Amino acid sequence: MSHPSIPFTAAMLMLATLGVFIHEAGLDPVTTVFFRCAFGAAILLLFCAYKGMLTRRNVSAKNLGLALFSGVLMCVNWVTFFEAIHRVGISAATIVFHVQPFLVLILGSLLLKERVSADNYGWVGVGFAGLVLACGLGPDTSLSTGYLIGIAFTLTGAVAYAGVTLTTRSIRGMPPTLTALTHCVTAAVLTAGFVTIPAGGIAAGQWAWLAGLGLIPTALAYVLIYGATPRMETAAIAVLTFVYPASAVVLDVLVYDHIVGATQVAGFALIVAASLGVNLRWRFFPSLKRA
Repeated sequence: MSHPSIPFTAAMLMLATLGVFIHEAGLDPVTTVFFRCAFGAAILLLFCAYKGMLTRRNVSAKNLGLALFSGVLMCVNWVTFFEAIHRVGISAATIVFHVQPFLVLILGSLLLKERVSADNYGWVGVGFAGLVLACGLGPDTSLSTGYLIGIAFTLTGAVAYAGVTLTTRSIRGMPPTLTALTHCVTAAVLTAGFVTIPAGGIAAGQWAWLAGLGLIPTALAYVLIYGATPRMETAAIAVLTFVYPASAVVLDVLVYDHIVGATQVAGFALIVAASLGVNLRWRFFPSLKRA
């Protein structure tokens, strides 16, 4: 059996192709989400059936309710993130989106009354300083309304995904891949009534990109992630998770010649450092004794 970091890294590289699939499919965000989820759900359904996961004991009423609710949040996340990619580009949307670990801490504290240490508050501050830089904000910058709306869509998606994270924490006894299947089915149902087919129809090349979107950065990535994470240490997950945004930025440069500015790179570095600080429990205030 291969080391779990290998399939996990492969999954992160698959997720990094998400923006390319979205761009090349050439459809509006809602329609793209529908077809991503339709193709992804079909593949995940076959996988879950093959693995014998489609049994009553895996789907209690409570788990199904939580999976459906988090599926609604996941749908919001996908639609807003895809919209953000159209407005601000792959690199900026992907970098800004990765402030969501800090949103999990904040929402967990506000909604679930989870205790947040002083060290974590410090790292959250660093993370949001990185967010400001990653957005391209500064005293001498003038950003278009469209760009700011795109950033707002990105942050909305990040908040929704933080909600998904907090909700799925409460799911017990339901295989994660089955939860992912529920998310895809829920999002497909929610977006089905808003699908817009171009006047000339969907070309064969677009179908190929849509099918690839449902297969590679969706079904295959989820199967690899959920198969690897139970066998991995938190530190390894925290570090390797950033293979995704880093690779997405590289792909954006190689495929579309979109160069990320030095300020955004600095912002990304702060977000990475802050996320690692939270996940690896680094001390932010060395003078304070840990409770």
